[in-house]
Amino acid sequence: MFTKKEEKPVSMENIKTKVKNGRDYESILSGDQKKQIVREKIRLKRKEKTPVSAQDSIPYREMYKDGILSTDDRHFNKCMKFSDINYELAGEEEQSAAFQKWCSLYNYFDPSVHVEISCINRYANPAELVSRIDIPPQGDAFDDIRVEYDTMLKDQLSRGNSGLIRDKYITFGVEALSLREAKPKLERIELDVTGYMHALGAETHTLSGYERLKLLYEMMNPETSDPFIFNFDMTARTGLSSKDFIAPTSFDFQEARYFKLGATRIGAVSFLQILAPKLSDRLLTKFLGMENSAAVTIHVQSIDQAKAIKLIKSKITDLDKMKIDEQKKAVRSGYDMEVLPSDLVTYGDEAKQLLEDLQNQNERMFLATILICNTAKSKQKLDNILFEASGIAQEHNCALKRLDFQQEQGFMSSLPIGVNEIDIERGLTTSSTAVFVPFTTQEIFQTGEALYYGINALSGNMIMADRKKLNTPNGLILGTPGAGKSFSAKREITNAFLVTRDDIIICDPEGEYYPLVQALDGQVIRISPNSRDYVNPLDINLDGSEGEDPIRMKK
Repeated sequence: MFTKKEEKPVSMENIKTKVKNGRDYESILSGDQKKQIVREKIRLKRKEKTPVSAQDSIPYREMYKDGILSTDDRHFNKCMKFSDINYELAGEEEQSAAFQKWCSLYNYFDPSVHVEISCINRYANPAELVSRIDIPPQGDAFDDIRVEYDTMLKDQLSRGNSGLIRDKYITFGVEALSLREAKPKLERIELDVTGYMHALGAETHTLSGYERLKLLYEMMNPETSDPFIFNFDMTARTGLSSKDFIAPTSFDFQEARYFKLGATRIGAVSFLQILAPKLSDRLLTKFLGMENSAAVTIHVQSIDQAKAIKLIKSKITDLDKMKIDEQKKAVRSGYDMEVLPSDLVTYGDEAKQLLEDLQNQNERMFLATILICNTAKSKQKLDNILFEASGIAQEHNCALKRLDFQQEQGFMSSLPIGVNEIDIERGLTTSSTAVFVPFTTQEIFQTGEALYYGINALSGNMIMADRKKLNTPNGLILGTPGAGKSFSAKREITNAFLVTRDDIIICDPEGEYYPLVQALDGQVIRISPNSRDYVNPLDINLDGSEGEDPIRMKK
């Protein structure tokens, strides 16, 4: 006769001690006591991971003055802002050349470098946006016109881009034992990435620690109009960390499909499920063209080329084995052994083509995670935005899937801090990864004494340029007769008169511009055989500096 072994009672304190000490509970007890230990282990694990404040949710350890960010003791990264280029306006050959250069940038990153491409549409601070085009008074009779013109420009600014600022960033990180070891690696990558971007025609700017914190502050506090006030000396004086200055008043991740920033902003994070065998380079452009606050993030991790080829070969071997099994089954069933399932044939051909690209073409393998984070003031408006984004994805034979119960991890992975907490990855080749081209059209919106030149036909944004700051300040107005060339010149003359204090000199053989000059209280000098004004070629200044030929100077 067998008797049941009596289980000794174990106190909860003893259970906690055994769990903390890493003892194997299966070798201790069984039954209900085993379940108790498992529950306690889960509780302790949750206690370690569950953030107790908004600051704890932000997944980085420290931000340094020079812009290097450490996510933990072994991972460090830097962030660079890059400008747009006229990709949409370029011809097919120019687009193809730009695409190849973008592919070369991806191929540059080896498996030791994690890359994050961030395309961020965010609402600018209204006061900051308006201050960019302020026209200061000059104390003359035309200040009332300057006020009216300033009002017109600000009205156009609010209508042109809906107050959205579209910025693009690339974040790259390495693993190192210390900051001293990581710094030269990041500087080397920074220099090389700058070279690749300049080859594309894009300008780059490496963000300092303050600039990175300001960007995070604006992304996590979209509703506030308070300026970001911070310097690194404040952390030593106050005992606070940089997270305390950028964190919102609260994070709310209780709902499965939504999250809240502060008291009024609601958002949702989705991932792009790629279903199409071939993608269009217009997909990312259409996401970025949406008139709302959004962040499109692409996390890219390169795979070692030898490992990628070995993996594809093993898959081909598995497919060949499945083909042999199907052929044996066909022989036993008495039908043609050449008849194979269509999926098996398709996958086999695609795998062989992929192996061919990796071995003989300039292709590498990458693991990519594509996230789209949308925010709005209300859930209804957010649902409308998500419906529009889903339509764009379906148009390109993809799907936009919500990150259920992973909104916190999805939002933190959408921040440009080089952290990917979403384990949803898609294997892509270099060209398939680079097809998400972040370039649309180059924006010209300079500050200072910038003049208004019209509206960008693709983006709808204002074109503000200070020609004195451009590489080539010269201008040429072209157009058919009656298209408005003279009007454009007069408008720019008036614009320069109202905005700047520059001297304006006009050579007008047709006598077309003197009414405008007189209206602006300018001086008109008429030179002709019958005029009172003349140029005397024999009037030579003999009081010039020594060593100068007065006749040559007169010429």
